[in-house]
Amino acid sequence: MDDYLVSVFSNIGVISFVALSAYLLLLTGEISFGQQAFFAIGAYAAGMATAMWGWPLALGIAWGAAAGAACAVSLGIPTLRLRGLQFSIATLAFAEMVRILFELFRYQVDIDGEPVGPNGTDGFRSIRYIFDHNIETFDFMILIYTMLAVTLAGFMLLERSRLGVIFRMIGEDATLASLQGIAVARYKVLAAGIAGALAAVGGGLYAHLTTYVEPRTFDVMLGVHSLAYGLIGGLGTALGPLLGVVIDVGLLESVRLFAGYRMIIFGGLVALLLIVRPRGLLDERLVHGIGRLLRNTISGSTRTRRGPR
Repeated sequence: MDDYLVSVFSNIGVISFVALSAYLLLLTGEISFGQQAFFAIGAYAAGMATAMWGWPLALGIAWGAAAGAACAVSLGIPTLRLRGLQFSIATLAFAEMVRILFELFRYQVDIDGEPVGPNGTDGFRSIRYIFDHNIETFDFMILIYTMLAVTLAGFMLLERSRLGVIFRMIGEDATLASLQGIAVARYKVLAAGIAGALAAVGGGLYAHLTTYVEPRTFDVMLGVHSLAYGLIGGLGTALGPLLGVVIDVGLLESVRLFAGYRMIIFGGLVALLLIVRPRGLLDERLVHGIGRLLRNTISGSTRTRRGPR
């Protein structure tokens, strides 16, 4: 596989984490325009851990995830009473605050005679862990997709668990869920923490993939896109946001035919799907229909092998 394809697939894998982060909040009925904040926190935290403190990559990514989760919970607690547009604006304001703080943040150490670390608007350079440890870009792509596969497996288990049912109940009607004895506030904070950790993992991987991050990378458009991926791909399954990422990053951004028209096509696609399929391409009805078809097919195949009694 050539370097360009490796780069495209790696970007798809990394952005999928922030897309899944926004998707999890959508399940609980919350629309967040601020998941890029936790993506940024994960990128800077993991980058500092490996490039400046000499930590192993796994520990650095875990540290970034913990930082993202902690910040998400800290934001979730005071915004619990906000609903709809108010919550969305609050998350957007938080994300812009984080971006501006990183524009002001300067923390560097001397490594081999060169300053390394965040340097305000100039960004954070020399996050060279994968190159210093002779990790090929293809191998790093495999690492990204291994972590993504584990995350998807976790989502599949979540969607079949009581916790997943509770998240969807809250998303459908938080008041009714509360009347049934569900601690809505507690579960929303839990969902926010998990979502923050997911976005931060993606940010940590992104920082090591590109070796350089800067505050303007984490602008509002990243938050809008991460939210739109679930709306395009569908809210019936965790594969929906990944489909949205593939359509945007894998097709509209990577194919030269769409160069210069990506945002126009992407915006039109979102508007069209919100009218035609408000829950996205892989909505709950389609996912349940596919599941039913597969169960019937497997059941019919089993009866055929057994033969008549």
